[in-house]
Amino acid sequence: MSRIRTALQHNRLTLMKTASYYVIHICVAATVAYLVTGNLLASLTLSLLEPTVQAFAFFFHEKTWERTLRRRTAGVQARSSSSVPAMS
Repeated sequence: MSRIRTALQHNRLTLMKTASYYVIHICVAATVAYLVTGNLLASLTLSLLEPTVQAFAFFFHEKTWERTLRRRTAGVQARSSSSVPAMS
């Protein structure tokens, strides 16, 4: 259980961002689906299914970008520290 708690704490900002995105996406999707179908049940079903999948995709998308930026920053730092001439 502590692994889950640690993961939640470590990813708190990304999870909060994902949750807010999820709520906004559901509202927009429900409105659009209702305007297109005129069917409340169909619009609610569509608006819950698609954003749920998108929320998971968004979370992993964010984590991938964080990892990419972290690696890029580490690479730049490594190159800049190795380009400093050695003092004799």
